[in-house]
Amino acid sequence: MLSLLQPPVRLCDGLARRRLLQIGGLSSLGLHLPEFWRLSSAQAASPAPSRPSAKAKACIILFLMGGPPQHSTFDPKPQAPREIRGAYGPIATAVPGLQLCELWPRTALVADRLAVLRAMSTGDNAHSSSGYYMMTGVPHAPMNAENANPGFPNDSPHMGAIARSLLTSRGQLPAAVRLPHRIFNTDGSVWPGQDAGYLGRAVEPWLLNCQPASAAAKIDEFLLSHDVDDRRLRDRRQLLKQLAPDIPGQLVMENSGWDQLADRAFDVLGSSPARQAFELDRESAETRDRYGRSQFGQSVLMGRRLVEAGVSLVQVNWYRGADEPSDAPCWDSHARETQRLKDVLCPSADQALAALLEDLSERGLLDETLVVVMSEFGRTPRMNGGGGRDHWGHVFSAALAGGGIQGGAVYGASDEIGGFAKENKTSPQDLTATIFHCLGLDPHTVIQDTVGRPIPISRGEVIQGILA
Repeated sequence: MLSLLQPPVRLCDGLARRRLLQIGGLSSLGLHLPEFWRLSSAQAASPAPSRPSAKAKACIILFLMGGPPQHSTFDPKPQAPREIRGAYGPIATAVPGLQLCELWPRTALVADRLAVLRAMSTGDNAHSSSGYYMMTGVPHAPMNAENANPGFPNDSPHMGAIARSLLTSRGQLPAAVRLPHRIFNTDGSVWPGQDAGYLGRAVEPWLLNCQPASAAAKIDEFLLSHDVDDRRLRDRRQLLKQLAPDIPGQLVMENSGWDQLADRAFDVLGSSPARQAFELDRESAETRDRYGRSQFGQSVLMGRRLVEAGVSLVQVNWYRGADEPSDAPCWDSHARETQRLKDVLCPSADQALAALLEDLSERGLLDETLVVVMSEFGRTPRMNGGGGRDHWGHVFSAALAGGGIQGGAVYGASDEIGGFAKENKTSPQDLTATIFHCLGLDPHTVIQDTVGRPIPISRGEVIQGILA
């Protein structure tokens, strides 16, 4: 099929564009892949700074959307009353003296690779605004703003946008990817802090919408049509180049840079490593079972494959399906916490995290891959009348492992009931500074926004107590 002139298409950025020369295999790209390459053009044009101090070449962030209870993850309180400690006790780990909740037995075995932060704090009890703070390292204005929307003044960039600005992908794929979907609230409100903000769409972290636990876990935008093999793709690329001089001048002006976009799209379609990164069925059944067949487990496995393919920063969000209970979606356990932690939440997270650390280690990649486990906040120290816990940003836990991190470390402490920070209170800006440091970026680096204003990539200090 050849379509030279289609009606103008108005995209989400409000600009009317024409789609040109949809030739067979190229038409399978839809809008996602060309848009992705358009957004990555600035990254390709800007040389990345050298990173002689980099301990990690890549970072995988596991974002446990909803707010896990610190008591039932990395900061158990066995001496507290039951209405505070919850139904589950502690378990010994590979690190003498370090205990985790008993619902994390696999992670306990690899705890010698983890550094646990037990005094994270945003002081914000709203999913949207506290999540913004965690993903950008900048407090939301105002705080405690639920269902907040992206945009000024809360348009600080996601860490992935910083990565796309300053890091170069080691392959055909972009430097930063989010999957398997955006983070959103029950009413559909998309959280702020997930995009490039004032850095502009050219460095937007690419969003990969997918359901990797499906039987045929492939991404349509990266598949060739059934009747197009690599040879035919090369032929069509050549045909496109031959037709390009005949495009009317006005259309060339309207689609400035389109030929470069097409070249890059063809590059990724013609790159077996890039295409194969999205094909989970290339993994053995044993490996897929190892991560767990849940959407989260398979998303984490996809994250490992993307890092292997050259992506510098991957954020894997907890999967929010249509069957989530309305009063306790994802980790937002306002009700039935005891049951959901045991049956749904902890088994999937525990299995995927432990599998990722073991798999990276076996592949010789753990020392050069930073793994971060985080969320927007924790849960109240005291359980509510519905058998759950409510939002709590005053203290909660996070964990890091891999490149640049001292395994077995514990930094910070909460009080006796897990309600407030008692020692080494840690802010989101300190966490982002530490992530950038491990990736070889000076946290005090200043970059420019789309109008030339100087902006520091972090306003925090590196957490020295967890560095290797």
